Amino acid sequence: MSKTYEAVIIGGGIVGSSVGYHLAREGVETLLIDRDDHGRATDAGAGVISPATSSRTADDTWFEFATGAVEYYPELDEQLERDGATETSYAQQGTIAAAIDPDEIEPFEEALQRIDDRNLDTIEEIDPSEAVERFPALAEPKRVFYYPEAGRVDGRAFAEALQTAGRSHGLETLADEVTSIRTESGAISGVEAASSGRINAESVVVAGGAWSPTLGDQLGVTLPIDPQRGQVAHLSLPDTNTDSWPIVNSFRHHYIVPWPDGKIIFGATREPDIAFDPRLTAGGVDEVLSEGLRVAPGLQDATLEELRVGLRPVSEDNIPILGPIADVNGAYAATGHGATGLMLGPYSGKIVAECVTGEREHIPESFSVARFE
Repeated sequence: MSKTYEAVIIGGGIVGSSVGYHLAREGVETLLIDRDDHGRATDAGAGVISPATSSRTADDTWFEFATGAVEYYPELDEQLERDGATETSYAQQGTIAAAIDPDEIEPFEEALQRIDDRNLDTIEEIDPSEAVERFPALAEPKRVFYYPEAGRVDGRAFAEALQTAGRSHGLETLADEVTSIRTESGAISGVEAASSGRINAESVVVAGGAWSPTLGDQLGVTLPIDPQRGQVAHLSLPDTNTDSWPIVNSFRHHYIVPWPDGKIIFGATREPDIAFDPRLTAGGVDEVLSEGLRVAPGLQDATLEELRVGLRPVSEDNIPILGPIADVNGAYAATGHGATGLMLGPYSGKIVAECVTGEREHIPESFSVARFE
């Protein structure tokens, strides 16, 4: 390619797609290159958008960032629709956090304490029978609270929406593999792609998810990210109206996400130390199905439609890695979101795009690439 782009994004998951969309919307000549890796986290996640009910509520750094990310979702969703991407999948539908068995009472009360510490007054404890009314397949819990502002998103659909909307502003996309990042005199000059050859660029954003560290190595920076495998199950309930059912969080780090037209998702395993092994396993599938049916035994007769697996990019400190890469002018990172990539990714993409355009001059140390130096 002889054309010189102002920015090249490496990676077409939800984070890279968000960077590409936001840059194109600002008039930046942008190319997004994606090799569509099997096991990409974006394609597998169910996307619970609810920092208030996360076990990480007590983490000030993460919670403040996550709150901003969730508040941005409705605004971004409206922007995408105006730009022609009507099938985003995003919706607010509320969540119930249910302690089904006695061993979950203590973590339930700890969660309530964290919520109280944050003054999250929209969360209320409700009667167990009311929870079953809202989610008819639910086992009657010992205790339960409800959070009306929680949302959900299909990562694959939202990434496609970002790219569709981005194209309306001139975003170009390319199915290819970046084999190397080119630099000259300490600055980005472009990339080499397996099929397309040399592509000139003034800046490059590394948004390769779990595969980002090898790209960081080429730029002389360590991106301490490990893949964490997550397996999920997609079920369906024919002739059942699940449109208004809330998300369900249990206290064993799993969730159930209902969608329109009788679609239900059980998630998810959290499997570290598996290298790049995006396989569905008997044990992982059993874990997801067993936990889902423990919480919602009324789904025993649901049809098992599909199983998915993704490799989440978990950073060393479990905080995203965002912003400029030192010593290489025009190089940026947008990766390391772990299990919260669908919640945080679109907002992260906006922030990194602002770094590329110069609108944002500072990334907090706790999120910067430099914190690992």
